[in-house]
Amino acid sequence: MKYGIMSGALWGLDTVILSIALVMIPFLGSSEAALSSALLHDLACALILLVYMGVRGRLRDTIAAVKTHSGKAVMGAAVLGGPIGMSGYLIAINNIGPGYTAIISTFYPAVGTLLAFLFLKERMHPRQIIALLGALGGVILMGWSSMTAEIPGNAAIGIGAALLCVIGWGSEAVILAWGMRNEAVDNETALQIRETTSALVYLLVVGPIFGVVGFSLKAMPTPAAGILLIAAIAGTASYLYYYKAIDTIGASRGMALNISYAAWAVIFGLILLQAVPSPLVIFCCVVILVGTVLAASPNWSELNFKKITAGK
Repeated sequence: MKYGIMSGALWGLDTVILSIALVMIPFLGSSEAALSSALLHDLACALILLVYMGVRGRLRDTIAAVKTHSGKAVMGAAVLGGPIGMSGYLIAINNIGPGYTAIISTFYPAVGTLLAFLFLKERMHPRQIIALLGALGGVILMGWSSMTAEIPGNAAIGIGAALLCVIGWGSEAVILAWGMRNEAVDNETALQIRETTSALVYLLVVGPIFGVVGFSLKAMPTPAAGILLIAAIAGTASYLYYYKAIDTIGASRGMALNISYAAWAVIFGLILLQAVPSPLVIFCCVVILVGTVLAASPNWSELNFKKITAGK
C-alpha cells in the first residue's frame, strides 16, 4: 500500500510545483500553456527515465519489452493516459476551471474499477467501494468549494475534454495491469515505455497539430522550464510508485490510493505557497486520505500504520 500512498503524495507535489511554473513567463496568460506544459513535462519525464534506466543498465530490458504484445499494449495505454488523458485534463481546466474539472475527472478510478472488474476479474469488497465513493465525494466537495460562477472558456469543450480524461486515465491503469502480468514487462520498463511513447506522441502529433512546438522551444531556456523540470522529477517518482502499486495490489486499489493527490496537493500548497486551506477543505482532505486507504485495504480489521508503511 505504501507505493500507492507515495504515488499520490508525489503527484500532489508535482501538481503544486507545476502550478508555480504556469504562473511564470512565458506560460502566464498564454493559450498554449496547457498543452506546452504537458509536452515539456512528459518529455522531461521520458529523459529522466532514460538516464535512470541507463545508469541501472536496464535499457535492453525496455527494448526487449517493447517487442512483446504486452509492451505494445503499454504503448497504447501511454496514448490513453498521456496525450488523451492529461491533455483532456489541462484543456478542461482552461475551459471550465479547476473546480468543475476536479469533479468530473475524479471519476476515473470508478471507471477503472469497473473495467478492472470486467476485464481483469479484480474484486473489491462492498465496503471498499463505499470507501472509494466517500473519497470521490471528498474530491467533488473540494472541487465544488473552489468553483466560481464564471466559466473561463467553452463549456462543451471543457466537459468533453474532462470525460476524455476520465476514460483515458481509467483505461490506462487497467491496460497497464494486464501488460505487467507478462514477466518481460515489469513496472519500470512499463513506465519507460509509457513516458517515451507519450513524449513522442506529444512531439510528433499533438504539438504540431495544436501549434505548440515553437512555443515550447521558446519556453525551454526560461526559469519556468526549470521549475517544470523539478515538477517532472516529482512526477517521475510518482509514476514509479504508481506503476509499482498497480503491479503489486492491482489497478483498482492502485487508482484508489492515487487519487489522494487531491489532499496532498492542499498539504504541499500550504507548505510551499502558504495557501491556508479552509475548514471545509481540511475536512475534505481527511475524508479523501481515510477513504483512499480504506478503499485499498481488503481487511480493515488488520489495518494499522505499521502494515500501511510495510506496503501490506
